[in-house]
Amino acid sequence: MEAPFPPFEPNGPNDEARGPRLRQIPLRLVVPNVITVLAICAGLTGVRLAFENRYELAVGMVLLAAFLDGIDGRVARLLKATSKFGGQMDSLADIVNFGVAPALVLYVFILDQARSFGWIAALIYAIAAGLRLARFNVMAERETKANWQTEYFVGVPAPAGAMLVLLPVYLGFLGLAPSALFAFLSSAYTVLIAFLLVSRLPVWSGKSEGSRIRRDLVLPAILLVVLYVAILMSFTWETMVITVVVYLTTLPFGARSWQRKYGGWTAPPANSCASEFPEEHDGP
Repeated sequence: MEAPFPPFEPNGPNDEARGPRLRQIPLRLVVPNVITVLAICAGLTGVRLAFENRYELAVGMVLLAAFLDGIDGRVARLLKATSKFGGQMDSLADIVNFGVAPALVLYVFILDQARSFGWIAALIYAIAAGLRLARFNVMAERETKANWQTEYFVGVPAPAGAMLVLLPVYLGFLGLAPSALFAFLSSAYTVLIAFLLVSRLPVWSGKSEGSRIRRDLVLPAILLVVLYVAILMSFTWETMVITVVVYLTTLPFGARSWQRKYGGWTAPPANSCASEFPEEHDGP
């Protein structure tokens, strides 16, 4: 008797070209998908904690979801376990972790004081994150891509957008009193980040072949990363505010670098998108 649901096929329906169907799935193919599911759980748990007024833990869970989403693709490539199923799972996780979860956490924390304006801002951000991911999924199917697509994103990537949009929450943790004015300003800021997500602004990705450092700078670079993490652990919200400000400040420089390297001030064409997912199971 045939089962009501088809068996798990990581690369889609089986056909003769793929050879005989595997009766057992290697564990290495499952591990990246488990990490993706854990990322979704973290993002949704962040929403629950926000509704329980445990905001610091809520933001921590959203950032944890971003971290897990960032490593699942790398684990998949390391284990040679990339698959179409994993790519679809990753896209679904992105819209939850970088679209829905940050928008709801931000709304419960401050945007609700702006009434309908705050809710509209949260909706715009969540939809913008979905549009960005949908744009990538369509563009990723194109066989030919421009040379600059390995170096630049088109618009701010979704994980960075989630980090940026939570700036009002970081400021609230630092003692900025929540007020109606702060809520309306936060709503406008949320819409601005949503615009950056779907914009055609070229944003340097750091994934190009030429993104290398000299051998004598490797150890100092590692020490800087350790220093940043140590400061982040000790002064979490101050560090997050500075990180957001620095990131936003560097956006014009990235666009100017794209202009100088590829000529002309015209933004990347609307029908193109940066290679944010270098593999099928990697985040934006």
